[in-house]
Amino acid sequence: MKVEIFSDVVCPWCYIGHTRFARAAERFRAKGGTIEVTMRPFQLDPSAPEKAEPIIPAMERKFGPNARQMIDRVVGVAEADGLEMDYASALSANTLEAHRLIEVATRQGLGKEMAERLFRAYFAEGRDVADREVLAELAAEVGVQDTGEGAEAVREQIDRARALGISGVPLFLFEGKYAVSGAQPEDTFAAAIDEVAERTGQTPIVQLAASLDNRADGCDDGICAV
Repeated sequence: MKVEIFSDVVCPWCYIGHTRFARAAERFRAKGGTIEVTMRPFQLDPSAPEKAEPIIPAMERKFGPNARQMIDRVVGVAEADGLEMDYASALSANTLEAHRLIEVATRQGLGKEMAERLFRAYFAEGRDVADREVLAELAAEVGVQDTGEGAEAVREQIDRARALGISGVPLFLFEGKYAVSGAQPEDTFAAAIDEVAERTGQTPIVQLAASLDNRADGCDDGICAV
């Protein structure tokens, strides 16, 4: 099953939703299912300056007195999911370069890992994810060789998101046509995965009795194995 996750590195609900979906995906894999995840870019604020600034004042300018309440709520939800969010040290940043790095990582089979490292760097470590030196350090940690490419692909995918009518993230697109939006509970993601698997003929075979594991070739004990 192919799943595209549209998200932004500085979106707290994307981090939470990504984590919940990953857990649901592991449940599907444990049943014998296959899920191929591709990270897709989305910028909540394309006009954000490249020079970082503390996120709390930036949010207070945008959301006024509701900003603190919003922060407290999302931090509480994140903690319940085992995620650390330190808004006191978080920095507002333009995410275009971070998305480009995820695109490079995706081409090297490390897109999911790169996205997760960026989420953690931004929300838990107060790192500036618009800073090229920081991005180079994070890429090295994940094992990504930054080729400097990917900017055009990122812009194309952002345009595609708009064409698909995506106006908020996270959004999870299954097989190019089934969508789940928002940081849904893990069980909701698990149910969605199962439903898409059923609709597309990808439901894993459930072994009710006996196993072929570690069985020699030939016929024995009611099973013929090759």
